[in-house]
Amino acid sequence: MSRLHLVFDNPVIPNNTGNAIRTAAVTGAKLHLIEPLGFNFEDKHLKRAGLDYHDLADMDIHANFDACMDALPGARVFAFTTQATRWFTDVDYQPGDVLLFGTEPTGLPEEHRNHPRVTDQVRIPMLPARRSMNLSNSAAIAVYEAWRQLGFNGAV
Repeated sequence: MSRLHLVFDNPVIPNNTGNAIRTAAVTGAKLHLIEPLGFNFEDKHLKRAGLDYHDLADMDIHANFDACMDALPGARVFAFTTQATRWFTDVDYQPGDVLLFGTEPTGLPEEHRNHPRVTDQVRIPMLPARRSMNLSNSAAIAVYEAWRQLGFNGAV
């Protein structure tokens, strides 16, 4: 488990998942999607956002949150949430770390933020009085920071 893992918990907007497929493909992170999904893989928006990167990305779909956590035994799990006080840049990322994001409309449910497998809750800084950032943008920011700390392993 030497690479990063990007997890979307119940994603509902196909464009965001398509963009995450691209991010996973170009960084080597493994993308994990937790059902239920708010779209199917025939969705034209998902296809357009992911373009031809589907074949280049490593992706798994899990039936539920616990199944996803079971597939990542021993990994540190960082829950990205606006509820956190610690910034994501304060983490010293390690190979195999899991970057966990919630669904677009509501974020991570409390039971997933506080799940025993979650190592820490972190946030991406924003100006006050803003609800949240776009999911795929947040995921890309997080993956690239973690990958940067790991020396952009495998990059050219």
